[in-house]
Amino acid sequence: MNERKYTFEVCANSVESCLAAQEGGAQRVELCAGIPEGGTTPSYGEIKTARRMLDIRLHVIIRPRGGDFLYSPIEAETMLEDIRTARKAGADGLVFGCLTPEGNIDLALMQKLMEASGDTPVTFHRAFDHCQNPYRALDELVSLGVTRILTSGQQPTAPQGAPLLKDLQVYVKERIILLAGCGVNETNIRKLAQDTSIREFHFSAREQVKSRMLFTNPEVTMGSKDADEYTRDVTTSRRVRATIEALCGTPYD
Repeated sequence: MNERKYTFEVCANSVESCLAAQEGGAQRVELCAGIPEGGTTPSYGEIKTARRMLDIRLHVIIRPRGGDFLYSPIEAETMLEDIRTARKAGADGLVFGCLTPEGNIDLALMQKLMEASGDTPVTFHRAFDHCQNPYRALDELVSLGVTRILTSGQQPTAPQGAPLLKDLQVYVKERIILLAGCGVNETNIRKLAQDTSIREFHFSAREQVKSRMLFTNPEVTMGSKDADEYTRDVTTSRRVRATIEALCGTPYD
């Protein structure tokens, strides 16, 4: 298999992770904060720094909080401002999604967000996996002008959702790009590509890195008491490269 047939996007939780993704051979990153919450909007400073240091495409998630994808009018205003900010900071693409209480695409809000995005390509994120009817949702996203859909096939991981991903890829008929993501790694990406015929993949390729702090106070935590605040998960170029090579079959330049 030739890597040029495929596009690899890395979910990056920092500029450090973005640079590792680039070094490992990814063509695109999705920059997020708040990974434990499923990804939230990164800061203006982080977007600007990533754009300045990267040569590959930079997509930015627009998500004001964790949890569901039913947004209040105030949250919608925040998303519109974040879209403007991300575009000003040099984002090559935007990633967002919003739903109605019934689990359908919120067409009214999506239209506003699309208008604010202008000619910047939009990925509808895994809110898609919470839609009650994926085929109807796909048709609506096509009509809105969305460029791609990030999905795990409405299952916990993309390999588990392979049957629906395969059906959606047939149904889509090149009207929109399907981006398979969640749980994709070097052990399963090749089979996932073979089973679904999807050509774009989203993964994090992270490893744990210990804090460099010499002194710690175990009595004080900044967040959850169960959280390990002296270990970080970061993307490594080694795992990005391994995942790409697992699909492409041979090392690449």
